[in-house]
Parts: sequence; C-alpha cells; structure tokens
Amino acid sequence: MTKGYLILVLHAHMPFIRHPEHPLFLEEDWLFEGLTETYLPLLDVCNRLLKEGIEFRLTCVMSPPLCEMLADDLIRRRYGDYLSRMVELCHKEAGRLRDDAAFGDCARMYLQHFSRAQQMFELECRRDVLKSFKRLQDQGCLEILSCAATHGFLPLMMRREAIRAQISIGAANYVKHFGRSPAGMWLPECGYAPGVEEELRAAGMKYFFVDTHGILFGDPRPKYAAHGPVACPNGVAAFARDIDSSRQVWSAKEGYPGDPAYREFYRDLGYDADYDYIRPYLHADGVRRNIGLKYFRITGNCALHEKQPYKPGDALSRVAEHAGNFMFNRQRQAEHLAGIYGRPPVIVSPYDAELFGHWWFEGPEFLNQLMRKIESQQDDIVLVTPSEYLAAHKRVQRQRPSMSTWGNKGYSEVWLNGGNDWIYRHLHAGEERIVELANCHRDAQGLVQRALNQAAREFLLAQSSDWAFIMSTGTAVPYAHNRFRNHIARFNDLYRQIQDNSIDEARLADLEGRDNIFAEIDFRAYCS
Repeated sequence: MTKGYLILVLHAHMPFIRHPEHPLFLEEDWLFEGLTETYLPLLDVCNRLLKEGIEFRLTCVMSPPLCEMLADDLIRRRYGDYLSRMVELCHKEAGRLRDDAAFGDCARMYLQHFSRAQQMFELECRRDVLKSFKRLQDQGCLEILSCAATHGFLPLMMRREAIRAQISIGAANYVKHFGRSPAGMWLPECGYAPGVEEELRAAGMKYFFVDTHGILFGDPRPKYAAHGPVACPNGVAAFARDIDSSRQVWSAKEGYPGDPAYREFYRDLGYDADYDYIRPYLHADGVRRNIGLKYFRITGNCALHEKQPYKPGDALSRVAEHAGNFMFNRQRQAEHLAGIYGRPPVIVSPYDAELFGHWWFEGPEFLNQLMRKIESQQDDIVLVTPSEYLAAHKRVQRQRPSMSTWGNKGYSEVWLNGGNDWIYRHLHAGEERIVELANCHRDAQGLVQRALNQAAREFLLAQSSDWAFIMSTGTAVPYAHNRFRNHIARFNDLYRQIQDNSIDEARLADLEGRDNIFAEIDFRAYCS
C-alpha cells in the first residue's frame, strides 16, 4: 500500500557563456565539467535503468541558456576537443600511476570515466545531448521542465511585461528543443511573488515550485503543510520543497556528500602535478587551475595537504549505504506524515543538478542506486512526476502562496544586497526602455527588427540571476561584473541606435554572432 509519493527534481542550469573571440575560455569549462560529471552520467544512469527494465521517474529542469549552449555547434566542437585533451591526459596518468598502490585505481577510474563521456558524446549522442534527454522524456520516465528565459530573478522585476517576456520566451525555447509545450516551469532561484502565476498560466503552465515557506506562509494556511501542492486562485499548482530530504543530500556538513570516503573537490591535479607536466593541459595563460582529476578523499576536517588517497571502491560502497538510508528515511517520513494527514503525502526533493557529479562526484551513482532500491525493495513510496501526481489528485487546496525564494534567509537576500544592488537601477531602466521599444516599433521589419531582437537578447542576458549570485558568493566576481556591464551597455547602445534611426549594421552583425542565444526570439514579447 502506497504511503507516500516522492518527486525528485534536478535543476540543471548554467549561465549562457560563449566566447568565439577566444580559442579557450576559462568559464566555458563550467559547462564542460557539468557535461562530463553531471549531464552525461545522468543520461547514462537513466539509459541503463531503461535497458534493464527498471521503472523510475525523474523530473529535470533544463534552463534555456543551458539548452542553447548544448545545441550550439561552436560549443559542441570545443567540448569534443576538451574530451580529447582529457582522455589523452588520463592515458598518461594511468601509465604514470600503473603500479602505484595508493593512486593507481583512481587513475584507471578517471580514464574509464572520461573515455565513457567521450563515447557517449561522440557515438551515442552524436554530439546532440538534448536529443538524448528528449528521448527519455518521450519514453515517459523523465519529465523536463522549462525555466525563465535567462534565469532572470522575477520578484525584483518592476514591469509585468518583463516578467511575461522571461516566461514566454523560455516556454517558446523549450518547444524549439523538445518538440512539445512544457507542463511546468521552474522559477529561477525559486523566486515567487504573488501575480507571477498569472503569467505562468498565460504561457500554458500547469505548475511551478516554491521553497517551503512559500506555501507554509500562504493564505490560507495549508492543510497538508509542504507535503501537498496547492492551487493558486487561477488554478496553477505550486509544489513546496521538503526540507528534510533536501538537507540530507545537499548539505556538506549534515548530508551525505560530506562523508570521509567521498572524493575531495578542492584538491586537484592542476595544482598538485609538476608544472611542466601539467602545462599542456592549462589554458594559454599558463595559470594553474582545476583540471578535474582529484586523487584525494574528504578524509575529515583537516587541511588539504592532510587528505588521504581516494578509493573509488570504498566510495561506491558508501553510496549504496546512503541510497538505502535515504529510501528508509523517506519510507518512515511518509508513514509518519500519512498518519498525521490521513492521506499519502507528496515529498518534493529538488536539488541543483550539478550537485550530482560535479560537487558530489558519487552523486549520479547515488541516484542510480536509489531508484533501483525504490523499485525493487519496497512499496511504501512511489516515484512520480509532478504531472502524474496532479493527474491522479485533481482536487487540491486553493491558496495564494507567499513571496519567497530559496537561498540564504529565503527572501531574496542573495540576489539583493550591498554587493550587487547597483545592478538593479540599470535593469529597471532597461525594463522601461525595452517595453518602450517594443510598443513603438510593433511593425518593424528588416534591419530594425533585427536590432530590436538583439536588444531583447542583450537585455535578457543582463537579467540573468547568475551575475547577482556570483557577486554575492565572491566567486568569479570580475567576470560577473564584466558580463553584466557589457550586456547592459550593448542594450543601451542598441536602444539609442534604434531611437535615432542610426543602426550600425556591422556592429549589429557582430553582436548577433557573439550573443546568439534564442534565434527564434520575437521582441514583441515585451509589448504591453
């Protein structure tokens, strides 16, 4: 007898990073690492489960910027070159450490890991990773959600037209890549403010997600707390994050990823190796950086130089234990909540996808073990997608959720603080300008239409919540500053050219080649 439902949600997003002007660009490695450590291993897990006839359900957000990068020929070619370099390095490492009792197994594991990624990308996916994800959705085991166009932080947008454009352009991009309309949308940073659901409904969305307090503090109080979706006044459903299951996985201190047997993220061959040996695998500037080969385990609360060798076999044993523990805790949680509510609860467990593989190297295998155990070892909890749950439970409580986000303190502080607040005066002025342009030039064609579409692209890219997030966390801050300033400056320059009827076609073509996101864009999404 079913005691509860479990919705696993992986939020896959990266900012749009594409620099054709440089043969190698440090921040492009963010995507390459995500592909190698998270997206391709996730595909591999799902394909193996399907091949073995194991029933599973998984929900995945694939943001439009991520989809656009995965579909870009330049980025695909560069990723293929990246894999070739890494496989070459792994062959050298496997030979160098062949007889090393401490690190030999790990070196061989990396050779297998990168070779498998190359095989999947080149032969199985034929460099089209999105098509492979689409195939999983078409087979019914994976539900892919849309997201706002450039992961713009909706609660801090002033104009309704700006919110509408982020949502509608994101939905249109989803249709381009996946051949169907999205059923639900992930609000960037789980950022909800009352009224956003109106634009979601207009874009055809059936549901979205909020952080726990978004429903707990909604009006009226929720009958099932965070363990049942609510329906906004216009009928769009909202699911809330379950705190317990989330913390158990994402927390490096309280959760599984901090186990001493798991791979240490912060010690890397790029810094450990002899410089002349590793130099060919660095960028042109020759600066040491993370390569992706990490030979040490977390060990415990000690300095990096005190870390002990990583043992892949020991880590896999811990993964199986942790997957079983997670399942057991969800069984007991579902049983307890069902006794309180008088019906099976729905437990929503959302995570950044990059946690599984990139930050927590063993994460994809954890998902593999978890889904196998849920299917074969119990019948208390059932994995479902949001659409499946809503189809089976049509009557849900009406409520207006409360303004909320995830992140520190839960109310936008990560995206609005003394380190990044200066960007919003430019963004709010930009909202006024892009709406003005759209309304004044509804019938534009030819060169003016191209300029208007590029102005919309530049403004959307400036709105990416990633820049404010990076400024808050203190990582790659100069890059975030430059990206924001460049996009808002390009937008303002196009605004002046369009208003003055002095469009520089050569400059426009250059921008179209650089910032080529959303080939299908229509600036009229900003019309009032």
